[in-house]
Amino acid sequence: MRLLLSFFLVLLTATVQAAAPQLLLDVAQFRNEDRVVKGSVVELYATVPGTGLTYLRRAPKTFQAAAVLTLEILKADGKPAYQETVTLKPPVLSDTTAAIKNPISFQKRVALPDGQYTVRARLRDQYKASNATTVDQSLTLKSDGKAAYLSDIVLLARPAAKSGAQDNFARGGLRLSRAPGGYYGRGTAQIFFYAELYQAPAGQPLKVRYRIASDEGGAAEAETTLEQAAQGKPTTIVGELPLGPLPSGQYVFTIEIRDAKNQLLTTQSTVLTRDMEEYAPAGATN
Repeated sequence: MRLLLSFFLVLLTATVQAAAPQLLLDVAQFRNEDRVVKGSVVELYATVPGTGLTYLRRAPKTFQAAAVLTLEILKADGKPAYQETVTLKPPVLSDTTAAIKNPISFQKRVALPDGQYTVRARLRDQYKASNATTVDQSLTLKSDGKAAYLSDIVLLARPAAKSGAQDNFARGGLRLSRAPGGYYGRGTAQIFFYAELYQAPAGQPLKVRYRIASDEGGAAEAETTLEQAAQGKPTTIVGELPLGPLPSGQYVFTIEIRDAKNQLLTTQSTVLTRDMEEYAPAGATN
């Protein structure tokens, strides 16, 4: 009995470890509204699913994890244009055997001039130094001329909601709850999205077409009319599109803006993943 009790106490005081931590990095660029500066505003959105972290016992039925996240934007010559390190901590758990553990998210906005960059995100498990992940993503910033163009598309986990907040999780007067990694998991029936249209022609209605397609031929599409674009400021493009019977897999989501004569003015695409079996990691909204 004493041996069993000792073994039980060792289990309680041990750390709860998982596989190497995951890191989802989303990068989106928007026009810099400071027109004196030729460049863009880059949004970095990093999400760490809680299932990949080590949870340390802090008190009876109290376990906590922590992740050290370093975000960098490197110029073409390798010199940093931006760098920041933060420590992220998910909510305390009373039972680490739960299948779903809360993810943690961090978002940053950085204004940068035109050029070629590398976005690098490095994640280290604070309670197990050998658990580390690095994600690199190339980034090209090039200011458009006078023609209409779209920002990058931001995929959302739920509809954009009106908000007067002025923080990193709001754009265009809307609060955005991102779908980390463009991943739509079990129980998801539709996608939600946000984009900004710049320099749209004035005085005419515009057609906005949405389409989800895969290499295998699966597709969903819709069309709406934009009666009047905003003048001198971004026009927000928000909406949703049902996934319907589309099976699990990777898809390309495309937005097209067409004029009254149905001529293509601008288009933008992004990749999303649908998974009918696994739940998607949630993202922070504040």
